Amino acid sequence: MSLVRLNIKGISYSQTQSGAYALVLSEEDGERTLPIIIGAFEAQSIAIALEKEIKPPRPLTHDLFKSFADRFNITIKQVIIHKLVDGVFYSSLICECDKVEEIIDARTSDAIALATRFNAPIFTFENILDKAGIILKIKDDTKLEKSKFKMEDLVTDIIEESSSFSNDSLKELNKQLEKAVNNEDYELAAKIRDEISKREKK
Repeated sequence: MSLVRLNIKGISYSQTQSGAYALVLSEEDGERTLPIIIGAFEAQSIAIALEKEIKPPRPLTHDLFKSFADRFNITIKQVIIHKLVDGVFYSSLICECDKVEEIIDARTSDAIALATRFNAPIFTFENILDKAGIILKIKDDTKLEKSKFKMEDLVTDIIEESSSFSNDSLKELNKQLEKAVNNEDYELAAKIRDEISKREKK
C-alpha cells in the first residue's frame, strides 16, 4: 500500500465531544483532508509547537520528550498513521538511535505533537484516506462546506472567527499575551498573538 504525506491544516473545536478538538490533516498532493478528534492537552501542545512565538515558561510533556531524545541522540524520522478501527486512528513513530531504527506505537495525537517538534513528516496509507478522507471547500464567507462525509460531526469551521480584542491597543495586547503565557493559558495566548499579527500586517 502506498503512503501519502499529510500536513497539518488546522485545529478546531469539536462540535460533538465536549472538551475535545478536531485536528485536520491535509494530503500534500491532493484535496482530501483527514479530521482526527484529539484531547485539549494534545491540541494545545500541537498549537504551541506550531506557534514559534509562544514559549511556555516550563516544558510541556512533549517538550520534555524532545529534550530527553536530543540528549540521547534519538530522532523521530517519521510518523505513520497506519490503522483506523471504529473511528480510532492508530499511529507509529519511526525512530532512530545510533543508526538503529525502531518502530514505537503511539496515540496519533501524541505522535503528531512529537512530529511537529522533530520536524518529522506525517504519512498515512491510501486506503485510510479513501475510508476517512473528506474534501473541504472554503466558501467566500470562510465557512466550510461538507462533502461526502458528515462534516458537522467533526469540524464546522477551521478558520477562527474574529476575536474579541478589537478595543484593545497593541501595547495592551502585548501585556495580555505576556500574562497569558506566564499563566500557561496557551489557548488565550494564541488568540492574542493572532490578533497582534493581524494588526501588524495592516
